[in-house]
Amino acid sequence: MRKLGFGLIWIGLIIYAFGFAPPDNPTATFNLIKNLVTGEWEGINPLIIALFNIMGVWPLIYSGVLFLDGKGQKVPAWPFVTLSFGVGAFALLPYLALRQPNPNFSGEKNWFLKAVDSRIFGAIAALSALILVGYGITQGNWTDYFYQWQTSRFIHVMTLDFCLLCLLFPTILGDDMARRGLNSPGIFWLVALIPLLGPAFYLALRPPVQVSEEAIQMKTAVTQE
Repeated sequence: MRKLGFGLIWIGLIIYAFGFAPPDNPTATFNLIKNLVTGEWEGINPLIIALFNIMGVWPLIYSGVLFLDGKGQKVPAWPFVTLSFGVGAFALLPYLALRQPNPNFSGEKNWFLKAVDSRIFGAIAALSALILVGYGITQGNWTDYFYQWQTSRFIHVMTLDFCLLCLLFPTILGDDMARRGLNSPGIFWLVALIPLLGPAFYLALRPPVQVSEEAIQMKTAVTQE
């Protein structure tokens, strides 16, 4: 049922994005994306600037969970997480459908896993999210944003993508907490119910995953040999 649910959400997202979202103006969308990427932000609503950059923070947050989760999966997480930097939930939903529950971590962490598991990595994500949210809320034009949400497929789908990433994070949060020995429903719901900032600050404050004694012994034996 879990796999079917994620699969149906993924198919529904694709159908809605290309069949029912507001019409697209390819030239205007291309110019907007180009200006957002290159930092030519003059004349662009700060809310849209903030949202566009937040869609780059979300993959960082998911990276901090899914790369560790993927180590115990038959399907590797890295292709899906990498693609999510460009297409968000469109890339992550297939992995969420294919993965198995994984509340344990086996083996040892390489330098990359240590990096994404570190509180410094989480602090970068949390600080970035906090700055962008503050900038968008205080400087943005909500009337203009809602108009563009109604008339621009790019803005409309990006907003939907943001909402989906908020809703999907709790589906992997429980396993990540279990890997760290966190058994607190209060922490789970606090993180799950605060969009973006909850997951971001969770990454900054969570304890690291502990490597199993077997992995340490194996590494010691290899070193001695």
